Amino acid sequence: MKLLQDKVAIITGATRGIGRGIALKFAEHGASVAFTYMSSSAKALELETELKSMGVNAKGYHSDAADYASAEALVNIVLADFGTLHIVVNNAGITKDGLLMRMSEEQFDSVIHTNLKSVFNLTKAAIKPMLKNRYGSFINMSSVVGGSGNAGQANYAASKAGIEGFTKSVAQELGSRNIRSNAIAPGFIETEMTAELGDGVKSKWIEGIPMKRGGTPEDVANAVVFLASEMSAYINGQVLNVCGGMST
Repeated sequence: MKLLQDKVAIITGATRGIGRGIALKFAEHGASVAFTYMSSSAKALELETELKSMGVNAKGYHSDAADYASAEALVNIVLADFGTLHIVVNNAGITKDGLLMRMSEEQFDSVIHTNLKSVFNLTKAAIKPMLKNRYGSFINMSSVVGGSGNAGQANYAASKAGIEGFTKSVAQELGSRNIRSNAIAPGFIETEMTAELGDGVKSKWIEGIPMKRGGTPEDVANAVVFLASEMSAYINGQVLNVCGGMST
């Protein structure tokens, strides 16, 4: 059963890792996919081609969601290209880790700007078409560290905690218009980024996970499909941990 048939989704930061996994899973479930990227146009074209081969409409856009005007322009061009908008997945994010005593103002500001302000920008821009449809689902990518904190990631944890508060506020404001807002909080997910960690670091993370394995982008993508679909029609303002039990 295709859970997202005839739906149109925007996914930010989708050319690798979790974002790419979400885009592929959305296409598998019948959604048309508009996605953004910041760096590699070659990877964007590769993903666009792969999504189209799955029988859905797809297009990549070079766009910086952390820029207010760019986010607004993105929604307008997606509406022109796809005709409507039903789902927004705010996935784009960065890390600039370091102990607080050594963390620069730039390291803090850039993470807050890219991870948190981008969610505000794209959510604000997407509200009007969703209100017109009287239908919508926002899924914002948080992290288990948004709830627990993490040494060396004060900026990242603050941005993710902010996303969770923002998500719940939007849920309260727009729920009466049949527009839902939820967040996903992944734990240790094995992606290109975590592949760069040493085996010792990965083993330490996995030892603390009750399921004794890292998650996959598909594990996260399945949860995002659920929150985007009518299977979760009465779920609003929630944070769903996808972490193998590490946050309990």
